[in-house]
Amino acid sequence: MSRRDAFKHILTSLHDAMLDDARWPATSALIDEACGLTGNTLMFGEGPKHDIRVGFVGLYYRGERRRDLEREYLEIYHPIDERIPRVRQQPHGRLVHVTDQYTAEELKTSLTYNDALRRAQHQNSIAVRFGGLAGTHLSWGIGDPVGSGGWASSQLSMLERLVPHVQQFVRVRQALVRAEAQSTTVTALLDNPRVGAVHLDRRGRILSANDRARDILRGGDPLSDRDGELHAQEAGDEARLAKLLAAALPTADAVAVSGSMLLRRGSVLPPYAVHVKPVPVPQPDYGARHVAALVLIAELGHRRVVPPDLVASALGLTRAESQVAVWLAEGRSVREMAEATGHTKDAVYWHLKQIYQKLPVSRQADLVRLVLSLADLG
Repeated sequence: MSRRDAFKHILTSLHDAMLDDARWPATSALIDEACGLTGNTLMFGEGPKHDIRVGFVGLYYRGERRRDLEREYLEIYHPIDERIPRVRQQPHGRLVHVTDQYTAEELKTSLTYNDALRRAQHQNSIAVRFGGLAGTHLSWGIGDPVGSGGWASSQLSMLERLVPHVQQFVRVRQALVRAEAQSTTVTALLDNPRVGAVHLDRRGRILSANDRARDILRGGDPLSDRDGELHAQEAGDEARLAKLLAAALPTADAVAVSGSMLLRRGSVLPPYAVHVKPVPVPQPDYGARHVAALVLIAELGHRRVVPPDLVASALGLTRAESQVAVWLAEGRSVREMAEATGHTKDAVYWHLKQIYQKLPVSRQADLVRLVLSLADLG
C-alpha cells in the first residue's frame, strides 16, 4: 500500500472512531503499521496544571490494549515521572522526543525512563500535546520505532501529517462525551438534544438537522440556515466555515478531512465549537442525495442557572414566559421545553412570540443575552 493510500485509510478509520471509541484500537493499529511503531498511547487528565488528575491512559500495541502496563504506570510511575510538568508546557501539536523531556542526569537516574518506558517500549518515543477544552489536558505518546535504526525522516513526516487529525478525533470525542453520545451513529445524533447535528449532502446543502441545531440556526447568532446552506454571521467566520466545509467535501479525488472552529457569541454567551466530519458516500450513487458530512455544534462552558422569578419580576413576564426565557438561556432546545411542560413545540414558540412583543428583542440570541445579564446583576 502506498503512503498516500495508507494515510487515506487512517483518516477514514479516524472518522469512524470519532463516533465510536470501540473503533480506536483498529485505528491505532493502522497508525502503528503505517508509521512503523511498536505502539502508541492516548492520555487524558483534568484540573489546573499544578493538580492534574489523570482519568484515562490508553496504551495499545498494534491494536491490543495493555491495561496491566497502564495501571502500573498510573499507580507507580506517573507520580514520580520527572517529565510530566514539562510535557504540560509543550506547545500544542509539536513532536518532542522523550530524551528532550528529561535532563542528562535524569536519563541516568529516572525510574520512569529506565524502567517503565523501557518495558513499555517508549524509551525512543515522541510525545505530542493536544489542545482541548478548558481544564483538560491531552497528550499522544508515539512508541518506539520498529527496529534499531531510529526515526527516519519519512516516519516523522507521516506523524506530522497525522497529528492534526488525531487531535481532531479527540476534539470530536470530547464533544460527544459531553453530549452523552459516547457510542452513536450519524443518524442517531438527530435524536440527541444536547448537541446540534446537521447533515449535509456532497454540495454542502442541508439534508436534515436535529431540534438543537434548528434552534441555533433559527436564532442566527452565530450560525444560520440561508437558502438551504450553513452560513456564519461574521465575515471572517464565514470564510473559515467555507474552508472547513470545502475540506470535508472535496471535489475530484482529494482526501476528505475533518476540522473544527470556534464561533464567538459576544462577551456574555459561551462560544460554539463547530466540528465538521466527512461521511463516506456510496460510489457510484447515481445522483442520490446521501449524507456526505456531519456538522456538530457544541456549546462550550456550563449551563448557568437563572431564577425564573427574577426574570419574571425584572422583565414583566408571566411565569410560563419567564421559564421559557430561562430554559433558552440555559441552552435547552424547544423540544426539551415542550417535553418538560407536556405541551407542543408550537406552544413554546407561542410563548416566545409573546415575549418578543413585550421586550425590545426579536431574536433568541438577544433574549438569552438579556436573561444572562440579569443573572450577572443578581
